[in-house]
Amino acid sequence: MIVGIDMGGTHIDGVIIKDGNIIKTIKNPTNRNDLFETIWTTLKQLLDGNDKNQITRINLSTTISTNAIVENKVSKVGLIIQSGPGRNYDFTNVTENLGLISGYIDHRGKIVKDLNSQELLAYKQTFKDNDVEAVGVVTKFSTRNPSHEKRILELYEAEFDHITMGHSLSGKLNFLRRVNTSYLNAAVYKTFNDFAFNIEKALKQAGINAPVYILKADGGTMNLKMATKKPVETILSGPAASFMGLSAMFEENQDGILLDIGGTTTDIFFLVNGVQLFEPLGISIDNHKTLIRAIYSKSIGLGGDSYISVVNKEIKIGPKRMGKPLAFGGEYLTPTDAMVALDKMQAPFKEKSIKALKAMGSQLDMDVNQLAKYILEKMADIIYVNVIQTLDKINSKPVYTIKELLQDYKLSPKFINVIGGPAKILAPYLESKFNLKVKFPLQYEVANAIGAALAKPTMEINLHADTERAILSVSEVNLYQSIDRNYNLDKAIDQALAIIKSNTENINGEVEAEIVDANSYNMVKGYMSASKNIRVRAQVKPGLIYMLKGED
Repeated sequence: MIVGIDMGGTHIDGVIIKDGNIIKTIKNPTNRNDLFETIWTTLKQLLDGNDKNQITRINLSTTISTNAIVENKVSKVGLIIQSGPGRNYDFTNVTENLGLISGYIDHRGKIVKDLNSQELLAYKQTFKDNDVEAVGVVTKFSTRNPSHEKRILELYEAEFDHITMGHSLSGKLNFLRRVNTSYLNAAVYKTFNDFAFNIEKALKQAGINAPVYILKADGGTMNLKMATKKPVETILSGPAASFMGLSAMFEENQDGILLDIGGTTTDIFFLVNGVQLFEPLGISIDNHKTLIRAIYSKSIGLGGDSYISVVNKEIKIGPKRMGKPLAFGGEYLTPTDAMVALDKMQAPFKEKSIKALKAMGSQLDMDVNQLAKYILEKMADIIYVNVIQTLDKINSKPVYTIKELLQDYKLSPKFINVIGGPAKILAPYLESKFNLKVKFPLQYEVANAIGAALAKPTMEINLHADTERAILSVSEVNLYQSIDRNYNLDKAIDQALAIIKSNTENINGEVEAEIVDANSYNMVKGYMSASKNIRVRAQVKPGLIYMLKGED
């Protein structure tokens, strides 16, 4: 029995699934001021009438980290950066608390110039004087040799709540993205760990001992303990749950558009021949380009609870959410109120929705029904414009999927699948606008929780071997070891697969690890090939524990 929980900005959804069948679902409003109570209440309702001892795993998706970044409710972060010679990067847009230090490790992991202890002590005092809470430490080629980052950790860890070392987050070589990723990891560390504490507290109070997993941006899961160390991986966990929920409910083999229309945002995804589009380098969030691999998505500020206003005699929907819809006790008009006025949804204060629509309609020469329908048409139009703009952007460059890079491929959607609270109501409006078949599943309202529940663990590693220096590194698992000069690409591939299989949870049989890239470069010295530079990237791609039964 699997418990799936999706904690969104508007609602928390819960589901219990057993052998592919949905046993129970719950949907509650999210109380951002009391996350523990929100989680505890949902768990208690889910478990009522079910044996908690049968729970084998709990999978969670959450917008906690994403919201903290977007709303700028993050820890104050200081960055220690060792750039070495070469291009001068401007990091002032990342944080104002910067420590640019001397010293240098080259691209092969050799220490060229050592650390300056006096510099580091001075920056440590400056950070303390500026009330810095967490620190990110990034040296340019730390994935080849992390010794400088580890020494800085030893010098700083007693003084600050948390230290993120850049090499621990990804084995990919991209210095600027590594700095951004390290900053974000440090910035959301406290927020996410508070959330994890509330999860563990709620489970303990409920007497549940099942292992807990968190959904990552790539659509896979990681255990809660690992997530507390790398909370940056949980950014865009919510959209990943949306995608996995859609995947669990529909089997597709064509190009298509996937939509999750929630209370606050609408998330847009694409399929290429039934396979998800992927971010090739890493996601960007709040102007920070990162190394976090992720399902390609676009979020827009449009949902059932978006604030509606009139600007220059035109209806404006979103991007802000000002609270509950009028029909549910709120103070501002929303698309949900339009749905209630059209009898598409039941609500306790329907008369408040009608009154507000009547008042707004008088400004626009529309009656209540006309305005309500126009609002839903406007929602469909906003989604259409954003989808078309995103498609144009995708089709202007090579297409990346989790399987492969497709040169000169033009994405041409043949269908739309939609989930989220307004899915059923908006489906005919979307169908008319796009002139494509629109489908929604039976459990469209709690699809995110279903996606979270059924997501399998994922992992990516980047192995680098230098036979001249006789060194191998896989920074994702903190592996740095000696190799002999006969080490070759075949051995590297075998070792990469073995490493990723031994570090990924086995569900339903063997771990499906695969090689994404594998290259061996001859290193020439004195007109002779003296050694090899070997690089291998391996992954466990996103997938489902099993498909959901009984869906259409």
